[in-house]
Amino acid sequence: MHTASHSFGKATFELLSSMRFAISLLSILAVASIVGTVLKQAEPYTNYLIQFGPFWFEVYKKLGLYDVYHTGWFLVILTFLVVSTSVCIWRNTPNFVREMKSFREHVSDLSLAAFKHKHERATSESPEALAASAQRYLESRRYQVKTLQREDGVLLAAKAGRWNRLGYLLAHSAIVMICIGGLIDGNLVFKAQQLLGMKKIETRDIPQSQVPAISRLTPANLSFRGSVQIPEGSSADVAFLNVADGYLVQDLPFTVALKEFRIEHYSNGQPKSFESDVEIFDHAGTKLREATIAVNHPLIHDGIAIYQASFADGGTRLQLRGWNLFAPTAESFPVQGTVYQNATLASDAGNYTLEFVDFRPFNIENMGGGVESGRDTMSVLGGSPVSDNKDLRNVGPSFQYKVRDARGQAREFSNYMLPLELDGRWYLMSGVRESPNEAFRYLRMPLDPEGKIETFMRLRGVLLDPAQHPAIAAGFARQALPQDAWGTEIEDKLKLSASQVLGLFAQGGFQSLGRFIESRAPEAEREKAAGTYLRILELATFEALKISNRQNGLAEPQADEATGWLVRDTLNSMSDLFVYGAPVYLQLMQYDEVKASGLQLTRSPGKNIVYLGSLLLTLGVFFMLYVRERRVWLRIKPGHALLAMSSAKHTIDFEKEFAEHARALDTLAK
Repeated sequence: MHTASHSFGKATFELLSSMRFAISLLSILAVASIVGTVLKQAEPYTNYLIQFGPFWFEVYKKLGLYDVYHTGWFLVILTFLVVSTSVCIWRNTPNFVREMKSFREHVSDLSLAAFKHKHERATSESPEALAASAQRYLESRRYQVKTLQREDGVLLAAKAGRWNRLGYLLAHSAIVMICIGGLIDGNLVFKAQQLLGMKKIETRDIPQSQVPAISRLTPANLSFRGSVQIPEGSSADVAFLNVADGYLVQDLPFTVALKEFRIEHYSNGQPKSFESDVEIFDHAGTKLREATIAVNHPLIHDGIAIYQASFADGGTRLQLRGWNLFAPTAESFPVQGTVYQNATLASDAGNYTLEFVDFRPFNIENMGGGVESGRDTMSVLGGSPVSDNKDLRNVGPSFQYKVRDARGQAREFSNYMLPLELDGRWYLMSGVRESPNEAFRYLRMPLDPEGKIETFMRLRGVLLDPAQHPAIAAGFARQALPQDAWGTEIEDKLKLSASQVLGLFAQGGFQSLGRFIESRAPEAEREKAAGTYLRILELATFEALKISNRQNGLAEPQADEATGWLVRDTLNSMSDLFVYGAPVYLQLMQYDEVKASGLQLTRSPGKNIVYLGSLLLTLGVFFMLYVRERRVWLRIKPGHALLAMSSAKHTIDFEKEFAEHARALDTLAK
């Protein structure tokens, strides 16, 4: 039993101290580090689910690739690498020290004669005189020389570059230090607490003040990397750590208050620089210091580095105008909203919850279809690009919100405050999508020549009002027929057709018309029938515009190209309303912007150890590459001298140096 235990211990020791084992561990760590560099770490799980899909999300989750540097297997490998490298150092350091001190003066004549690099020379000098001359020569070449008297002559043993072996010790020690630094910053304490059931990841969306102690980390936590968003005029004394599918709350030993957040933009609206004016208070309310934090200029306080990481909205207050999209009325109503807060919206279709998600004072859009800064493809609800112009432009403020119905289902909307010019005409744009991984599809509502949306809303109301259809159809028929056909059966049929087209369109847009044509017209005649109905619809809509203007005391519209486009764009927009997914359009009128600064707070005591290890690794590599260990032996007997030389690396420089020593011996031996 004792022998078996001894054999197992010896085998384990040999494994841990072997170079192959250490290189294997280093290779695994290198691959894991590449993954950790390429794949953004510690993101919310929903981001990875959207990016990779359900199958690969689960695969990568089980492998721990979403937080590589804090996974158990990564920390275990680091631990084994520390042990393995430490055993190597402990095992080999005595030999290295002995080799650095030794002159290898016990070498035999037979061994010297077997050296590949050797040079022999007959000499008339006495062994003592030649040894003294050779010693002076070698010392001038920065060799350490030891002279030994032998029975039949003298042996000179010389060495240079002995610090080369120090490079091995420094490099191995550096690996140990870097791994220890990684372990210190690897949340080992939390891993142990989680394993013992003392800590638990919080997955609920609750205020941080309600997060229980089992999901909070104390200010004494050895290391952490968290983030927090602070609106202007507010403060925070915690940071949030994204962990797996939830988070932890890290209590801070101080409070950070944001006085002001500033951001500068380029001429096209792109962020140029941003910085935060902050104040640091202790928990008693005493101000400790104030500073400005900018990108690449962190604030270090109480061992915690505070970095400027991002910026976001801090609760901008929005003044909105709501338009009922399916009501005959064209009157708007006021709506108040605040980003990150909810509001209730009552409509004829039921009650909805408005969830205000974000506000952006600048939007850099590629009007040819692409969108800057991670925004989505800008396409109309029908799916085609809004324009062929591919210049990036700042199109002004926008806000995002969700409309959630009584069943809990929601759609997300993104509305622009300012109109966009597309193909020479102006529109108000509202994007919609069913899920976060989809691109926004845009509803575009035309503006009148005065740049207002009221004309579209009034015309929409008239077209949706069944009571207005007889008057619209009558006006259309009179305009379409000569005067001598008025009051005839032809006029009655034309009015009936126009009323029918208006009614179908008011029920479901172009899709409703299409279904009607498919059910009534033979397949060979459907295209012709569709063209006829569309022509009737456009002319009837022009009559509806006349009625709308008369009812509101406005001048009669001109029958020109601009009015024609207004009519066609109105019909396209109204048809898209049926797939828009919201009973109300919210128009942004004014806003009171509140900015928020995104700060990253990091405590990493292992960082300095890693830096020191990196310095030692650099020095170790320098010693190994640029300090060459060379050894020279000169065996002198009466009438004969033998020069031998060795080195761990037989480089070109070594060959040149051996040739120089051989020539020097020829000169000294005479």
